[in-house]
Amino acid sequence: MKFRNFKTVPKMIFGRGSFDQLDDVLADERTELDDFVVFLVDEVHKDKPLGQRIPATGKDMVIWLDVTDEPKTTYVDALTVEVQEYAAKQVNGKNPVSVVGIGGGSALDLGKAVALMLTNEGGSASYQGWDLIKNPAVHHVGIPTISGTGAEASRTTVLTGPDKKLGMNSDYTVYDQIIMDPDLIQGVPKDQWFYTGMDCYIHNIEALNGTYINEFARAFGEKSLDLCNEVFLQDHPDSDEKLMMASYMGGQSIAYSQVGACHALSYGLSYVMGYHHGIGNCIAFDVLDDFYPEGVKVFREMMAKHNITLPKGITKDLSEEDMEKMIRTASGLAPLWENVYGPSWQEKVTPELLRNLYSKM
Repeated sequence: MKFRNFKTVPKMIFGRGSFDQLDDVLADERTELDDFVVFLVDEVHKDKPLGQRIPATGKDMVIWLDVTDEPKTTYVDALTVEVQEYAAKQVNGKNPVSVVGIGGGSALDLGKAVALMLTNEGGSASYQGWDLIKNPAVHHVGIPTISGTGAEASRTTVLTGPDKKLGMNSDYTVYDQIIMDPDLIQGVPKDQWFYTGMDCYIHNIEALNGTYINEFARAFGEKSLDLCNEVFLQDHPDSDEKLMMASYMGGQSIAYSQVGACHALSYGLSYVMGYHHGIGNCIAFDVLDDFYPEGVKVFREMMAKHNITLPKGITKDLSEEDMEKMIRTASGLAPLWENVYGPSWQEKVTPELLRNLYSKM
């Protein structure tokens, strides 16, 4: 048996106020006068205090990201070209010494993707899959300003391409450095806070109930789940710190296990109907009583506690063509379904099963 040899984030800083150490981290990468850093920042921070604290100097680039939609391969390619054209004019075409992604899961995924595409030729759609990246990425730093996706810890950057929604999964994708500052997630809108936090909760439920589970993944997943319960059921006074660590530990758990039915269905919702990952997961999870009965029960308690109401009947007017596209997207995620059912998953995951689940949403 061959065991997975996976890479984790080699350097991390955690604590309130730790964002201020970003300048010190980048100083270690700046060794020549024309070295520059690219900051990819969720545009929600543009006119906010955090936007004024970005330690950009000299020839550095600050790009404000539009994350209205889930990250697309076309957007990654456009951002990469923007950086390359800037570099050609300013520094004889040399790559930045670091790419810094600041924001939620979409901004973190875009930071990872651009860092990869600056050193790998062709469009990002050609790298959607497992271990297709050939060259190491530019040094890259991830700084979450909302917690739950685990994007700061994972080896994937999830992208919607012309044919599919699928990550660029690679050891080269993993951030070289993350900074986890709980101060940065204060003031996130309630619905967004909940939906993104539920991504972490659902990660854990799927991993802990999956066929891929082992003691490494269980150790991280159980602690992450405990933290989620404290945050969403107990109104814990340290909830920002706890949710930030739950997100990181959930990402670590998935590295040696896998997500499951909810994420497979959510990918279909996102690819065809445009739902963001967090709310898409919640819509899908709410119909999975037969898969994760206890997890769904507690999820509904969390929704009730925080007065969250999910959209209903979202697929009732869907065309047959779009329904079939969602079914194809969901059924194409073999590792996720194998984590649910084991090696014989194809006998269970029929178009009829998926259609029935989508019809309940």
